Amino acid sequence: MTTVRVGRDRTTHEDAEGFRLRLLDGLAASIAEKGYPGTTIADIVRGARTSRRTFYEYFSGKEACFIALLTAANAAMVQQISASVDQTAPWAAQVRQAIEAWIACAESEPAIMLSWIRDVPALGSASRRLQREMMETFVAMIQTLCDTAEWRAAGIGPVPRQLVIMLLGGLRELTASTVEDGGRIGDVTEVAAQASIALLGPRL
Repeated sequence: MTTVRVGRDRTTHEDAEGFRLRLLDGLAASIAEKGYPGTTIADIVRGARTSRRTFYEYFSGKEACFIALLTAANAAMVQQISASVDQTAPWAAQVRQAIEAWIACAESEPAIMLSWIRDVPALGSASRRLQREMMETFVAMIQTLCDTAEWRAAGIGPVPRQLVIMLLGGLRELTASTVEDGGRIGDVTEVAAQASIALLGPRL
């Protein structure tokens, strides 16, 4: 790619985004190797094959880079889960499709998933704010997926926010404990699907 230089260190938008993505990838690789607490900025720039100077052009510190990584990962996860659900299928099949997509996302980046669940609560206000924002994003996604003609035909009305939070909390803890115990996330697919179907199904 031809780079248009503006001054000594300025590049086109495409180059800037490329550097930023390399730094996020460097952080992700280090988290997979040694966890977020053990990761240093030196590890990130080493993995990104760039310099500290470049790092600080994009992020104020490790936590800011971590927030950007989690924001991107969660946006991709929401998109993948939403796209996996066939809204014309029976409602229980839709739940299973969403759970299978959740598990697939978690299996693709287990260290990131675990770090999101375990490390974020111990960080600063910006990370906690991100945690709340992402929870609301997942709540909105599930409520939207459950508010279709197929669900209403099954007698399932709008899913309460509190119920969705219980579902998400259970899935997150099940995922985290499975990874920490050295298990395969895919092994919990069936129990996660059955529990989710029971929780979201028609209520008396």
